[in-house]
Amino acid sequence: MSAEVTSRPLLLLVEDEAFLAATLCESLAGQFEVEVAGNVAEARMLLGLRKFDLILSDHMLPGRHQGLDFLMEALQLQPGAKRILMTGYLNPELLARSSSLAQLSACLVKPVEISRLRKELDEALGRR
Repeated sequence: MSAEVTSRPLLLLVEDEAFLAATLCESLAGQFEVEVAGNVAEARMLLGLRKFDLILSDHMLPGRHQGLDFLMEALQLQPGAKRILMTGYLNPELLARSSSLAQLSACLVKPVEISRLRKELDEALGRR
């Protein structure tokens, strides 16, 4: 009998709301290895240290740069990583242009049910 090592995809979660970040980490830990950044500066640092399979970013983040800005930057730095934007900011123009600007796999409006989030993450990875 051989032991099969299964690695979980590496997910970068960029979320400044600590409670939400902790909840998402707990909910996704079985499927993904999750690294959390509370702002764009932390996310950039992590992006420089590890190669991510997925990047899930909130749009409204503290500081000058927003989630969409970061995901466009991530597209250049790690083009193989799938990118998903979450936002509670209901702006149809943002939603329409964000997918093409950052080549997003999905753009989700908060609050997002965990089952829907898991489905979108799996689809981004081609697992469904």
